[in-house]
Amino acid sequence: MSRATDAPTEVSRQTGTAPRVGHRAWLPVALVMAVVAWGGNEFTPLLVMYREVGHFSAVTVDALLAAYVLGIVPALLLGGPLSDRYGRRPLLLPAAPVALVGSLVLAAGESSAALLATGRVLCGVALGLVMAVGTTWVKELSDAAAQQSGVPDGGSGARRAGLALTLGFLVGAGVAAVLAQWAPWPTHAAYLLHATLAVVAGVWVLRVPETRSGAGVGVDGAERGRLVDDLRVPAVAHRRFLRVVVPVAPWVFGCAGSAYAVLPGLVTASAGSAPIAFSGLMTVLGLGCGVGIQVLGRLIDTRHSARASVVAMSIVVVGMGLGALASARLDLPTALVAAMVLGAGYGLALVAGLSEVQRIATPDDLAGLTAVYYSLTYVGFCVPVALAALSVRWTYAQMFLGGLVIAASCLVVVAFAWRAHLPTGERRAMLEPSVATDRTAATGANGALDEVRMG
Repeated sequence: MSRATDAPTEVSRQTGTAPRVGHRAWLPVALVMAVVAWGGNEFTPLLVMYREVGHFSAVTVDALLAAYVLGIVPALLLGGPLSDRYGRRPLLLPAAPVALVGSLVLAAGESSAALLATGRVLCGVALGLVMAVGTTWVKELSDAAAQQSGVPDGGSGARRAGLALTLGFLVGAGVAAVLAQWAPWPTHAAYLLHATLAVVAGVWVLRVPETRSGAGVGVDGAERGRLVDDLRVPAVAHRRFLRVVVPVAPWVFGCAGSAYAVLPGLVTASAGSAPIAFSGLMTVLGLGCGVGIQVLGRLIDTRHSARASVVAMSIVVVGMGLGALASARLDLPTALVAAMVLGAGYGLALVAGLSEVQRIATPDDLAGLTAVYYSLTYVGFCVPVALAALSVRWTYAQMFLGGLVIAASCLVVVAFAWRAHLPTGERRAMLEPSVATDRTAATGANGALDEVRMG
């Protein structure tokens, strides 16, 4: 059976029947992902506001920005394996309510660092759940719909999940910046709007069918072992994961953080009377380029090589160079271009990593490996804090040039693993294209039942 049909096959073995999945069944899950991502990023363009309203130091504000990682990583590492064991619904459904509570706490925390930190952690917990569990659920629903329609999926699950997250990050930051700059109740409006959206998304996702039924049962129908064993995620040791996914993963949010947390702060003096709106503009442009390149991801990504990862890292190298130039010149046009290129690097690196993960993982550890991957991407979220700490010794231009050198080194590592350690199905398809073609023709001649058996 091909990897595109792993999810429905799994359910069939456990329950005896594959679930009927509509071709748009993934949409409610994607909406939850977008709404939760909205809540995770709406705080970012408001850093200038909190320095003024809450009279917080730059160090405190940076700590509040990073606080939600304390919620993300545990939710990722626990939520993924737990959903592999007990199903996607029980782990994904709490995400929207937790995000709602997080926004309400942030709205109430106007000048309280403790409340703001609590709200950020809650938003992080919700984001961690949707990144691990939501990504997997979207993939499985897309696979199931493709199997039932007889149309090859082509990796749409990874692209849909990546787009949902990126659109949420983008729209959340843009709307929050506009409301904080010009709307009434600048410290409350964005959070109250997000809380309303979380209610809508949380209700809509209740109708989505489960794709991972049979608590405590593996893909082969056998009883699963201890929960602690699930947390180990053996696929982490896969050589392709180590050589292609790991070198790229930290650059996902390393790029994003540089684009919308570092560069806006460097050029804020040139933003005139609308520093919050300008910070939001840089975030929107950067993440907008991330969305745009994800739309093209289907043309760039291939299961036969690391082409998408190599292209992503090439863009990151260029983005680091532009970041160094913007840091030296401190003018708005250069900073905007740098943010856009870094955003494109973020977007393609995210999709490239997700695609590799979904090809490497088995159905029993798909969510777990996705969780590990996202945890690695959030290593990059430490970049703004690290650069701020190191700025007493080096200029930002020097540090961006250092980032360029490191990114180029990662590019070389990934390029040398171009076709190394491909998962078995991908290697077979690459080495034996004529056999695959003959088999496809034979199944077409012998009918649909033979096609299912030989696929």
